[in-house]
Amino acid sequence: MSSDRPTHPSAAPRSAAPRPAALLTALLLAAAALLGPVAVLGPAAPARAATGAPSTATGASIAEALKSAPVYVDPAFAAAVTPAQQQQLADQIAATGLPVKVVLVPLQKGDAFDGSSKALAEVVQQRLGQSPLILLTSDDYGSWLRGTEWPADTHQVRDSATAVGMLKELKDAGLTAKVSRAIELISTGKGTEVYKAETARLDREYSARPHTDDSAAAPGGSGGSHTALFAGVAALVVALAVGAGLYARRRRAPRHTAFSFPDAVFAADRAADEAGLRRQAADEVLALGAAVDAADGATTPGLARALDAYDAAGRVLDAARDIPDLAGVLALAAEGRAALGTGPALPLCFFDPRHGAAERRTTWRPLGRRERVDVAACADCVQALRARRAPQVLAVREQGRTVPYFEVPADRSLWAATGYGSLLSGPEDTLAARVGTGAFSRTRGTERGEGRTG
Repeated sequence: MSSDRPTHPSAAPRSAAPRPAALLTALLLAAAALLGPVAVLGPAAPARAATGAPSTATGASIAEALKSAPVYVDPAFAAAVTPAQQQQLADQIAATGLPVKVVLVPLQKGDAFDGSSKALAEVVQQRLGQSPLILLTSDDYGSWLRGTEWPADTHQVRDSATAVGMLKELKDAGLTAKVSRAIELISTGKGTEVYKAETARLDREYSARPHTDDSAAAPGGSGGSHTALFAGVAALVVALAVGAGLYARRRRAPRHTAFSFPDAVFAADRAADEAGLRRQAADEVLALGAAVDAADGATTPGLARALDAYDAAGRVLDAARDIPDLAGVLALAAEGRAALGTGPALPLCFFDPRHGAAERRTTWRPLGRRERVDVAACADCVQALRARRAPQVLAVREQGRTVPYFEVPADRSLWAATGYGSLLSGPEDTLAARVGTGAFSRTRGTERGEGRTG
């Protein structure tokens, strides 16, 4: 690992899971075929490549460059922000009188920041040793802006950066125009106002669309009952991720869910390291097995349940074909540790188990609906929900589309049916019990019969 990594606790990676995948909003590749150039940073801005050499930029080199100019642009973004445009942004920053810096670097796993825009911001701030500081950076995929302010977000920097990606008038604008508008919102203190207005507009637009009203089975039933309940959750992810541009297209076939899900294109989770996750899952199973062996049955009332979880985790690991299955192994291992009394009582994060243990259970109103859903969420996702932001969601390929995992029909995904533990009906309903009764095997068979295209 590079030495250019955050060193203070707030920036350290989670020990229980790999770094969460970036927000699933990069559409520069997939959306081009369906919707044309709707990428937030504009047609000229390259998305982070799935392959190829990482950027050679480091925290030290960026910080050194920022000492002489407030705007740093990696050569990969040279076509999107020319030297003349960089000077325009520098002049605009100078006029605000605020300590604004701009860093535009294409991020990729394996680079100095391990592909994380959060790590990029933290490292640059540490290298600069500057506070107060307002930093605008490219996001993990080079398709959005990320805003961070030290020591506190007093200038609505985060909302300003996010709002830029939601404005209709900037849908086809270039990267320079978007950065410039973010600086303007920061300087005028209207970032949160614009962000809330755009969020409300998207909510109204989605609510006004016709929805299917198909009946859903009662909770705990078979079929797509849980998926029906949670399909509309994806609407919030789409609305905050891609703005109004994606709502112009609809598929002709209706969605058979209680909450209609507006079809859209999610970027694949390119940062996910399946091989690394598989190694982590195997380590979790081995650790759980060792803990079970060391446990005293007389003083561990949950030992039998831990054994069941250990057995189920091993079975799922052996049959795991993709990241969602490997995330299921992590969820089963966490269930086993909880039974032993050595792990948190709450399941892993509903939105993406790789986020780690949930901090609390919380309710979420899917976009355009009055109904609320109850899920377990990690600290970052709880914070995102409180700020009306889209949590980072585990995405899967389902019949040729990339969708949130919980949008897969429950009869084809144990994980959609259970929310990795969030949607279980009671103490006796466990992930291990579901695996033990063949639920995981049945979903594997269903997938083989129908065939997932991704």
